[in-house]
Amino acid sequence: MVFTPDDRLGKQCLLLPLLLLAAWKVGSGQLHYSVSEEAKHGTFVGRIAQDLGLELAELVPRLFRVASKDRGDLLEVNLQNGILFVNSRIDREELCGRSAECSIHLEVIVDRPLQVFHVDVEVRDINDNPPVFPVEEQRVLIYESRLPDSLFPLEGASDADVGSNSILTYKLSFSEYFGLDVKINSDDNKQIGLILRKSLDREDAPAHNLFLTATDGGKPELTGTVQLLVTVLDVNDNAPTFEQSEYEVRIFENSDNGTTVIRLNASDRDEGANGAISYSFNSLVPTMVVDQFSIDPNTGEIVIRGNLDFEQVNLYKIRIDATDKGHPPMAGHCTVLVRVLDKNDNVPEIALTSLSLPVREDAQFGTVIALISVNDLDSGANGQVTCSLTPHFPFKLVSTFKNYYSLVLDSALDRESVSAYDLVVTARDGGSPSLWATASLSVEVADVNDNAPAFEQPEYTVFVKENNPPGCHIFTVSARDADAQENALVSYSLVERRVGDRALSSYVSVHAESGKVYALQPLDHEELELLQFQVSARDAGMPPLGSNVTLQVFVLDENDNAPALLAPRVGGTGGTVSELVPRSVGAGHVVAKVRAVDADSGYNAWLSYELQPAASSARIPFRVGLYTGEISTTRVLDEVDSPRHRLLVLVKDHGEPALTVTATVLVSLVESGQAPKVSSRASVSATGPEAALVDVNVYLIIAICAVSSLLVLTLLLYTALRCSAPPTEGACAVGKPTLVCSSAVGSWSYSQQKRQRACSGEGPPKMDLMAFSPSLSPCPAVMGRTENQDLNEDHDAKPRQPNPDWRYSASLRAGMHSSVHLEEAGILRAGPGGPDQQWPTVSSATPEPEAGEVSPPVGAGVNSNSWTFKYGPGNPKQSGPGELPDKFIIPGSPAIISIRQEPTNSQIDKSDFITFGKKEETKKKKKKKKGNKTQEKKEKGNSTTDNSDQ
Repeated sequence: MVFTPDDRLGKQCLLLPLLLLAAWKVGSGQLHYSVSEEAKHGTFVGRIAQDLGLELAELVPRLFRVASKDRGDLLEVNLQNGILFVNSRIDREELCGRSAECSIHLEVIVDRPLQVFHVDVEVRDINDNPPVFPVEEQRVLIYESRLPDSLFPLEGASDADVGSNSILTYKLSFSEYFGLDVKINSDDNKQIGLILRKSLDREDAPAHNLFLTATDGGKPELTGTVQLLVTVLDVNDNAPTFEQSEYEVRIFENSDNGTTVIRLNASDRDEGANGAISYSFNSLVPTMVVDQFSIDPNTGEIVIRGNLDFEQVNLYKIRIDATDKGHPPMAGHCTVLVRVLDKNDNVPEIALTSLSLPVREDAQFGTVIALISVNDLDSGANGQVTCSLTPHFPFKLVSTFKNYYSLVLDSALDRESVSAYDLVVTARDGGSPSLWATASLSVEVADVNDNAPAFEQPEYTVFVKENNPPGCHIFTVSARDADAQENALVSYSLVERRVGDRALSSYVSVHAESGKVYALQPLDHEELELLQFQVSARDAGMPPLGSNVTLQVFVLDENDNAPALLAPRVGGTGGTVSELVPRSVGAGHVVAKVRAVDADSGYNAWLSYELQPAASSARIPFRVGLYTGEISTTRVLDEVDSPRHRLLVLVKDHGEPALTVTATVLVSLVESGQAPKVSSRASVSATGPEAALVDVNVYLIIAICAVSSLLVLTLLLYTALRCSAPPTEGACAVGKPTLVCSSAVGSWSYSQQKRQRACSGEGPPKMDLMAFSPSLSPCPAVMGRTENQDLNEDHDAKPRQPNPDWRYSASLRAGMHSSVHLEEAGILRAGPGGPDQQWPTVSSATPEPEAGEVSPPVGAGVNSNSWTFKYGPGNPKQSGPGELPDKFIIPGSPAIISIRQEPTNSQIDKSDFITFGKKEETKKKKKKKKGNKTQEKKEKGNSTTDNSDQ
């Protein structure tokens, strides 16, 4: 044991009785020691060797040892000094438990001789264990309805020590509601309890926290504490209560279903089932409320169930009950006022009444078309409606009263521009956002016959081939009337007039409904080239309106007329011509000429001549001009040539297909002395028929000659006046005489020689005059002098390019059926600074295939005066300075213009002449000017006479 200085005096007082007890034990053969529990290692217990009477020196030899039945390792003997000491920790409560006495029994054994000694070591208790409660926390459940002085037993503490160390006392922490009750049982055990001193209220103090302390009787005292948790159990003694007795809620109409109106919160001071609240509508709530709202029984949330409409109900009063689940249940009450706020949810309504449709397009301004009323079920600004009209023209809205409007005409109507107006009336309220409604109104404009039928063009040009079948459709006129219905029904008719001595309706007709124009009879280009008339279009309105259109029907020529041979002047009958030719003539001598005409025009009347090969293989010494029909010798005739030759000349036009006629020429070769006689006889024989022909056309010939002479005199006078003016640079010399003579066939000749000028007095030289030289006797001798002067001047002149803008005079154009040729070239003056240029001669034949063309400008009509040179494919080159093309043709006319340059020593001396055919252009002009049928017949007779003379 270990003794402290404070305890040393007390322990010495106890040591003496113990030693006496040990001596007594030894004497009895058993030793007794005591030791306190929890002694430290090495604590002295007793001098066991000495107390047993053993010498220290013999302890080892005699094998001194200690054994224990329980735990032999708690105590040990030091063999060096024979002292018994504590070897390990000794816990009395572990060795003996709650027993009042506790000791350790040892057996000491020595050998030589063998001896056994019994030793008891008493273990003394110390206060090393505090009081211990069975749990750290004790829970006590008490209903708040228990009365005071009620006892609630508690579990006491226990102490492992014994004796006074285990005697416990209890103490309770302060509480105004509870006290500690301690009772001692018959077995000296203490029974403790908790006594209620004051009534409990769970709502004020739902729990009480107490501490119970147990203290033992040891020195020093040890304590143990337990926590007492007193839970006050609820009793349903409180009803649910709301924070307010009345709630007011504002919510917009048309809120979505499920929208929360309000979440009510009732409180119950009770707990558990007593505090569980269920919400519901009061039984006195009307069905209308139940249909519009629902309440969650657990949460008290009121939500929208049906559609809220401000216009139907704007206030709901709802009584709510909150009931707990206690026994018996208790309930609380409140009132919820739901005010429905207006929302702009009603679209304005538009009503159209008193429609006056359709509206005539001639209606007056301010005419009322319709009455319009609007309405909006909303209130305030949401119900204030304004109206507008789209489009704003030509109608407008006029406000007549609150929410009443009139639709009136504001400007003039034109059904042809707009036949119907789709109006949109928009009614817009003043809500935010605003709502609007539209009403569509279709206003039809009634037609008034204020538009006449109109053609796309004022004039139409139609081309129709001649020989058309009767009743063929040649054109369709179409007039459009901008009006509608019967005002737009157009009927067509001819504007009747006379065409010659016949009515227009005998030529054409027009379908009244379709406007198709039909040719009632075959048209003949040779009889009628242009048919001009008017078609009238008239609608069915009241009053009817109409308009006219002009149709120009050009009859296109077809190759429907074969060439016709003209009667020969001498000899032969039918298509046979007899000619006597002296054998002494040279090459190129013209022995005969085949004359033919074609009633067609253009290329269809352009004739060519071909010499058919003889049946015999012998070569004939004759040829025929391709376009002149002149039969001439190809070489000098000799004695070996046959005295009689039968020549077949094929005359062919250029139509598609080409039409032909064959002329037979009988050529007899005679000696030089016989030719005149035969010619005389031939002339006598030909006198009869020619005289008859002259008698028939004598008046026509006289008239043509008179007109030609008058024109020539006018030109001479004009030329003289122009040349008498002061000369300018490049002009003719003053006083230069000129002479133009009239030929017997109505052509003009100007000079017999190659070159002569026709000039004006002032300004640049003119080019309005063409000069032709027929084979007449020369004019007065002044011609020779004039020619010599001109020749001398021209030798010094340098050739220049011709002015490209030269023109034919309209009076000098060849007719559609004419055969024109000029052998010599006149001289025309070009523009300012232009050269004196040799002019092309006009001929009816150009045997060379390299002929060029002269054609009118693009778009030129029959009366065009402008012609341009155009070379054929065989002669692509252009003329050089001072040069002219050899020949050219006039499209649309059988005339061929050729330039012949004969050698100066040529023996051929033929007259230059122009022959005129039917002269259709001249006829047309004279018809328009005079309108005299007799004059027209004279013109035709003149044409016949000219053809006969040729």
